[in-house]
Amino acid sequence: MRIDRITPILTVTDLAEAIHEHSAVLGMEVVMDNGWIAFLADGDGHQLGLMTADASAPVNPDVSVFVDDVEAAHRRATESGLEIVHPLTDEEWGVRRFFYRDGSGRVVNVGTHL
Repeated sequence: MRIDRITPILTVTDLAEAIHEHSAVLGMEVVMDNGWIAFLADGDGHQLGLMTADASAPVNPDVSVFVDDVEAAHRRATESGLEIVHPLTDEEWGVRRFFYRDGSGRVVNVGTHL
């Protein structure tokens, strides 16, 4: 399994304001905005996620990790006994993903583009 991208995700109360603040300070541009989640990026591909409330999961993730084999990652998480807090799901915005909670309580979104 190859990791394609790792992006921190900040939970925010006002998405538009958060986009404005982080863009102004970091010089990043919006590369995706779904109204409840947005990703900012620089020219080198570094990204920052901003989210109010996840559209289909019961909790917001702390980090997003995109891999080339999400089924293998899901199998590893399950075999490791980690809590799956959002099942392996094909989302309407073109992502197959699941969430697990690590021993520190952090929620990790693991996904791949469909």
